[in-house]
Amino acid sequence: MRLLGLARRLAAAATTQSLLVSHSPSSSFLRNTHSHNQTPTTTHSNSKTDPVITTNVEQVLQLLRSAHNQFTSKTEAMAFLDQSGIGLTEDLVDSAIRALKSEWELAYLGFKWGERSGCDSVRVWELMVSVLGEHRRFGTAWRVVRDMVRSSMDVRGAVILMVESYAAANDPQKAIRAFEAMEKFRLPQDLEAYHTLLNALCKNGNIEEAEEFMLLNKKAFPLSTQGFNIILYGWCNVSLDMAEAKRVWREMSNCCITPDATTYANMISCFSKSGNLFDSLRLYDEMKKRGWIPDLGVYNSLIYVLTRENCWKEALNLVDKIKLAGLKPDSTTYNSMILPLCEAQKLEDAREVLNDMIRDGVDPTRETYHAFFEGVDNVEGSLELLKQMSEAGFDPNGRTFLLILGKFMELKQPENSLRMWEEMVKYKTEPNSSHYVVLISGMVSCGRVEKGREFYGEMRSKGFLGDPKLEKLFAVSSEHDKDKDHHQKKGKLRRKTRIVIRKKHRFSRRILLDTKMQ
Repeated sequence: MRLLGLARRLAAAATTQSLLVSHSPSSSFLRNTHSHNQTPTTTHSNSKTDPVITTNVEQVLQLLRSAHNQFTSKTEAMAFLDQSGIGLTEDLVDSAIRALKSEWELAYLGFKWGERSGCDSVRVWELMVSVLGEHRRFGTAWRVVRDMVRSSMDVRGAVILMVESYAAANDPQKAIRAFEAMEKFRLPQDLEAYHTLLNALCKNGNIEEAEEFMLLNKKAFPLSTQGFNIILYGWCNVSLDMAEAKRVWREMSNCCITPDATTYANMISCFSKSGNLFDSLRLYDEMKKRGWIPDLGVYNSLIYVLTRENCWKEALNLVDKIKLAGLKPDSTTYNSMILPLCEAQKLEDAREVLNDMIRDGVDPTRETYHAFFEGVDNVEGSLELLKQMSEAGFDPNGRTFLLILGKFMELKQPENSLRMWEEMVKYKTEPNSSHYVVLISGMVSCGRVEKGREFYGEMRSKGFLGDPKLEKLFAVSSEHDKDKDHHQKKGKLRRKTRIVIRKKHRFSRRILLDTKMQ
């Protein structure tokens, strides 16, 4: 289950044949339930949807692409843009950078053009730092920060973005140094910035580094419930390491830090995801005895573990209970039942929950569809569900395909993974480094090493940095091939030796026989 687990972690996801084939009852059921529902809401940006602005953005994007393609010199490209006569505004520059966030060089060209035109709001500069950080162009990002300082802008938000970008790039030490650089920029290293650093480290899996930093800096930032809760969240919800979560729970007690409602919610979530029904209910009771009121998140965790441990009817009763308590079940509540039911291949029950969900006025979400992907084990089913997602207003995104790729690689179906890779293009989903990691590592594990190397080359050609884990995987595979060749050669040598020995033995016996006959 390693590959599927990798895909789920990279996606941060919560997710059958009979359900998905177009003529099956399950497919029509999903369509029918949606036909009685309101049109799913989609997220739109605010002023960016103005038709005049949209038209101008398209013109700006065309000009930027033309300048980038026609001129190798940045000076010439900028002169070409200046001669266009387009009057830039902050909204135009902001929209252009967002539209080009996957093409950092074009986004940066648009940013510099906007800077020359006087569009120098902190919002636009911070957006550029964020885009550069996502592409790990840290040198250029720091250059933007220094330019902000020279322009007497507030760089606090930009430096915080650098902290988060380094953490997202799995470089905890540089994230910490970026936090420490706040002092260099004469920015206060306050509690908010400190918690942002801890959050960024934990969210991206660097929980040990976050905990070590917290303990080493307890004089500057005294240990608190909030700090421990951030660390606990990492162990409980990012790493899902029950042993470490229990250790931090004990450490809080040793440091005389009192757990609060968030602490209990984290621990219950961890026990729930681990399938530990007994301890989930035990902590729930303890939480109430100590006067903490469980929120909807706690109830959702309990509903998940009850369903997972074959107590679905009890989970439904708990849904009724929280309604009586004045809480309104949300999409996560129903998804917490749908996901484990799909994982257990109880698809009829999952569809029943989906029906209840819609009847209660709760719209299915992208996560609802992702949950149903747990039952997919063929390309036809995946394509049908992708189609249904689109019809419901949820265009499949990168996370969707990450789950599908991980699923097929776990099933040792590399050809199906390649076919779904092609579907990403049809749905205009640009693969990121996470998609490449899952696809390449899956190819290698399925014995398609050369295909994996081919995609690794494509990944590097698109500007993604090399991945040490993938390179190690290739190295191990090469060593394995060498050992295999060596053993094959040794085997052939042994076989040849045995043949020679047998021939010699037969020859000796023949001579001996001839001698006896004489």
